[in-house]
Amino acid sequence: MEEIEGKYPEEWAVINACSINGAFADKPSNDRITLWALVLHARAIPCKIVQEGNGFMLLTQPEFLETAIKELRLFEEENCNWPLPSPSDPPQFVNLISTLSILLLLATFHNIVQLESNFLNFNRIEWISLGSANAGKIMNGEWWRTVTALTLHADSLHLVSNLLIGGLFVMLVCAELGSGPAWLLLLASGALGNFLNAVIHPPAHTSLGASTALFGAVGILAAFGITRYRRHLLRQRILPLAAALALLAILGTEGEKTDLGAHLLGFVSGLGLGGATQYLVMRYGRPGKLLNALLALSSMLIVLLSWWMGITRGM
Repeated sequence: MEEIEGKYPEEWAVINACSINGAFADKPSNDRITLWALVLHARAIPCKIVQEGNGFMLLTQPEFLETAIKELRLFEEENCNWPLPSPSDPPQFVNLISTLSILLLLATFHNIVQLESNFLNFNRIEWISLGSANAGKIMNGEWWRTVTALTLHADSLHLVSNLLIGGLFVMLVCAELGSGPAWLLLLASGALGNFLNAVIHPPAHTSLGASTALFGAVGILAAFGITRYRRHLLRQRILPLAAALALLAILGTEGEKTDLGAHLLGFVSGLGLGGATQYLVMRYGRPGKLLNALLALSSMLIVLLSWWMGITRGM
C-alpha cells in the first residue's frame, strides 16, 4: 500500500464509496478508507491512498476496480454489526434479607452443633461424625454426607470466614438468579464438589464446611460471565475465568487444614453447573415466582432429607 499526496495519477481509478455501500453517500472517514486499503492489501489488490484536502481517497488500478469494489462490499456486509454490542446486564433480584437469613440459619446450626448441654437432646447426636464428608463412607453409598458436610464447620473462625468472604459471592449469585435457583445451584455445586473430592482421596479423608459450595459460587459467577460473552472477543470471555482462578489461588489455598481439592472441585462443579444454568436462562428466561419458591423449598428439603438419612442410618 502506498500513500501519495496531491492529484492522483490518471492510470489509477477512484473507488467510489457509494458503489460499496449506499450508506456511504457522504464521504467516508479517513479511518475507514485506511481500513479499506488494508483489506485490499490483504487480498493482493493494488491500491493507493490520496490525500485530497482534509480527506483521503482510495485508488486502484482500473483492471482491479470491479474486484476491489466486490471485496470491499463483502467486507462491509460481513462486518456491518461489528463490533458486537456488549450484552446488557439483566435486572438484579432484590433478596438480601432472605439470603442473609439463610446465612444466619447456618450460623445458628453451628451453635446448636457446638452445644454441650442437654438442650433438646442435641448433645446425643454426633453431628460431625454423622455428617462430615468422609471419602470412604461416601463411596460406600452414604451420599447424604456430600450435603450435610456443607452445613458443618470445624470451629467459629471457620464459620465466620466462610460467611464473611463467601457470603458476598452467594449474594451475587442470588441477585442473578433469585434465591430459589441460586441456593439449589449452590447446594448442587457443593455436593458435587464433595463427591468428586471423595473420588480422588483415600477412604480415610474427611472434610467439612460450606467453602466447597462457596467456591462453587465463584465458579457459577465465572460461568455466567463466560456464557454471557460467548459471542465476543476471547479476552472478554477469558477475563471472568482468570479472575475466578486468581480468587481461588488467593482464598482457597491458605491455612494448614485447607482442603484444596474440595475448593478446586467445588469451583469446577460451579463452573459446569453455572454454564448449563446460564444457557437455560438465556434460552427460556429466569424462573418465575412460583418456580423460584419451589426450588427454594426443594433446597431446604434436600438438606433436611440428607440430615434425616445421616441421623437415622448412623444411630
